[in-house]
Amino acid sequence: MKAIAVLVILLIFKTTLFAQISFNNTKTEGYRGIWFELNQKYPFGDKYSGGLGTYTADHIPMAVYAPEVGKTFFVYGGTTGEKEKHLLDMIGCYDHRKNVVEKPTVVYDKQTVNDPHDNPSLLIDKKGYLWVFVSGRAKLRPGFKMRSSKPWSIEKFEQVTSEEMTYPQPWLLDQGIIHLFTKYTGVRELYYETSPDGVTWTEDKKLAGIRAEGDKLGGHYQISWHTGNKVGTFFNRHPNGNVDKRTDMYYLQTTDFGKSWTTVEGKTVETPLTTVKNPAMVHDYQSEGKNVYLMDMDFDKSGFPVCLYLTSKGHEPGPGNSPRQWKVTKWTGKEWITTVVGESDHNYDMGSLYLLKDTWLVIGPLVNGPQVWGAGGEVVMMESADEGKTWSLKSQVTFNSTLNNSYMRRPLNAHDPFFFFWADGNPDQFSISRLHFGDAQGNVYRMPYTMKGQQQKPETIYPCRKP
Repeated sequence: MKAIAVLVILLIFKTTLFAQISFNNTKTEGYRGIWFELNQKYPFGDKYSGGLGTYTADHIPMAVYAPEVGKTFFVYGGTTGEKEKHLLDMIGCYDHRKNVVEKPTVVYDKQTVNDPHDNPSLLIDKKGYLWVFVSGRAKLRPGFKMRSSKPWSIEKFEQVTSEEMTYPQPWLLDQGIIHLFTKYTGVRELYYETSPDGVTWTEDKKLAGIRAEGDKLGGHYQISWHTGNKVGTFFNRHPNGNVDKRTDMYYLQTTDFGKSWTTVEGKTVETPLTTVKNPAMVHDYQSEGKNVYLMDMDFDKSGFPVCLYLTSKGHEPGPGNSPRQWKVTKWTGKEWITTVVGESDHNYDMGSLYLLKDTWLVIGPLVNGPQVWGAGGEVVMMESADEGKTWSLKSQVTFNSTLNNSYMRRPLNAHDPFFFFWADGNPDQFSISRLHFGDAQGNVYRMPYTMKGQQQKPETIYPCRKP
């Protein structure tokens, strides 16, 4: 009996010890994305599920091109193996000069977490240090700011802070870093902080906590971007805290490092915003019975903000809430104008917006994939030659895929051939998830799932196909 008791104690000790082992600052065998399902089931599938390594749209940016070294650094939600749902916050690197990816590094091991809401975002400071903002989830799962031990290196990271933050969106400006993020104060509310160096930070300042009259709760999702020292953010609101009824659209910007926030016309507003009808409102979608799913934003050549998003009639997947329209709303200098880019079959079909010199592009899964009514699909490029007034199909990027392609993400300073990147996966059942990137012409490259060495060339999967 004593021997059995000792054996049980040893097994418990071994199990506990293994649970505490961290993969931080180790290499994985290749580029392996996390698979996830929310387990909010409906007749046409989960609310969202599949290969979500580049989820969410609110983790911005997830990739940055560094011309100083000719590399694109990128972060994603990875995992330990083909049959695993163990979330690892990963960083990888594509060397444009050598056409190779480096073996990725585990920045932070989330251990018992399998949820890609804890995916990271990325910032590169003026000295070349890589900052990985590891998202948390409410107060139970803290977020972390991690900094590379050496400039331009993905080999080792050190923890700088531990704090409450979700959906991190850090931007490097002349004055330092401004960080937009979310805190769970019973609901999802918007905050920001600033820092001259990434080490010393201001107190968290609330940007928005809108509640309709009579509502006990509120909440928001946001997407942001910057041009020069201007930072803009589009956000929706959650009636009575219900994310399944997310609606309406607002916009704020700052040009003085968060000291003040203004409307698109430059009118200063008092923050945090608390009322539904306020000067920051772009469009009242609640009166139209529309849900709003934000995807991406950028600034046009005039410095005016432009937003890419999807609207639908409700949160449940399936044909009942169609049409799911991809829309672009832009400021003309006098008014907000909205046009339709196309339609897709799921609320969590997500793509990116590119406002190039001579053309505008939307890259995303606007064509049904093999798992219809699930998140993701086949990737296409939609093009506008008139600054978003009209849209047409430029090319279909992927075709005959076996798994849906989800969450096409735009790197900061996107540079060919790493013009966008994403993950695939089966939203209907557990599957492996592979990472890909593509160039502006529509050629697609797959990152190695299992690497033979410290560096390896990506595999060309789809050559560009015109419509």
